[in-house]
Amino acid sequence: MDATRRQLLWVGGALGTTALLGACGGNDPTPAARPNGSEKPRKGGTLRVGALGRASAVTRDPHGVQANESDYLIIALVYDTLTAPGAKPNTAPRLATRWTSSRDLRTWRFTIADGATFHDGSPVTADDLVWSLKRLRNTPSGASRMPGVAARNIRPYGERGVELVSDYPNAELPQLVRLSTFILKRGTPEKEIHRSPGTGPFKLDWYRGGNARLVRNDAWHGGEVLLDAIEVRLFESPQALSNALLAGQLDLASNVGAVAARTAERRQDIQVIRRRDDMPLPIVMRTADGPFADPRVRQALRLAVDREAMVEQALSGYGVVGNDIMGTGDPAYDRSLPQRVRDLDRARKLLAEADFDLSRTYELVTTEDVAALAESATLFASQVREAGVRVKVVKRDSTVFYDDVWLKGDLYTTYWGTNDSVVFFASKTLSADAAQNEAGWRDASFDAAYRKAMRTADASERATLLRELQKIQHERSGYLLWGVADGIDLAAAPVRGLPKLPGYGRVQLERAWLAR
Repeated sequence: MDATRRQLLWVGGALGTTALLGACGGNDPTPAARPNGSEKPRKGGTLRVGALGRASAVTRDPHGVQANESDYLIIALVYDTLTAPGAKPNTAPRLATRWTSSRDLRTWRFTIADGATFHDGSPVTADDLVWSLKRLRNTPSGASRMPGVAARNIRPYGERGVELVSDYPNAELPQLVRLSTFILKRGTPEKEIHRSPGTGPFKLDWYRGGNARLVRNDAWHGGEVLLDAIEVRLFESPQALSNALLAGQLDLASNVGAVAARTAERRQDIQVIRRRDDMPLPIVMRTADGPFADPRVRQALRLAVDREAMVEQALSGYGVVGNDIMGTGDPAYDRSLPQRVRDLDRARKLLAEADFDLSRTYELVTTEDVAALAESATLFASQVREAGVRVKVVKRDSTVFYDDVWLKGDLYTTYWGTNDSVVFFASKTLSADAAQNEAGWRDASFDAAYRKAMRTADASERATLLRELQKIQHERSGYLLWGVADGIDLAAAPVRGLPKLPGYGRVQLERAWLAR
């Protein structure tokens, strides 16, 4: 498409234009509960943060797969994405402070924040954006992180902007690039990627084996940062993480889980920050082939589960019952669909109709990457046994799981660290061409509903189309979403200004401060 043709597509005012990032912006986190609501934020101090991870899975590449919470936290504070999770609207400015779309919703232009510089003092340019996003797009997971945008369709927009052209109309592209479009300095050699200066609120001081110290970036384009530094420590288990917080070795235990919350509730010196609709914990049933390819079998397993018991026992009540639709935190989530409940008689009938082999024992593969994951697998196996299905729980190390099971296995647990949106999961895990199609699901009517919703500019009309998309998923996808865990952070009494947004909004610690 030539430049003249592109110019004809633009509409005055455009879709998705946002305000500048600032103290009053949609990205400003909600303060955690504090003793005195009139306290004035103070500057200084070091926030000691613990986050989950495994030393064997450490990565420092901002465009790599961050399996560790600790890695994502460090990267998200050092490097800025184009956009970020927000409250209302749920897409907020970050490195880009303004975006506009073409009339056909295929071409989007993002403009860099005024005064945005790298940590070495050099200005962020259009060439940096283009180079970074092309590098991201060419990674193994790039297609899922920038859905519908080929590397050849990433190009500069003036001196301080980038233009992304989607292969199809995409009304939600700004939302879909919120989590991983980290911007690096153009031309950074591959072996030096982890040393590329960032643009974020903190600079990397030192890094050792998954642990890091970050210091304040006084030149950050997003406003004043109060903390002098953040120190991040990697913990390999929720129990070790919570014990360190309770012993006074940490100021913040990030995403530590429900068991720790129960213990901390009795402590007056500990704040429990609870983020609703935070982490979906689905069981994945492969639909492309294998023993769960028959939709009647998948429906039977959904009916064999006691969801309330799963939430109460695996999550200690810190969560909500799921209804087999991914994206429960989305304002567009359809709560009018009937809640699926346990019905063992119907489950047995469906298994008989499908001629499902009840003489076999089926493996359910899980990990212990996050609290409650392995526990939920054990409960699931116990519950479906009452419908006649024998399941053996097999635990795998994270590295083995992601190499050998994820995207390939017949039956396995998974989790998403961000609950995000219906559109997010539709594009990244459910559409036929999704790079992370966890269940191998292909459904022509689902894909058609998704594409129609994405080419619809009117938000109200798009919401109607998204309800149809969710209905299809509810009826026959490969997900059994029994519950959504609350996000639980534990914080020492002096900590203030913590984010309460669900999902990856929790890593936006630039407004945190210490009242001591």
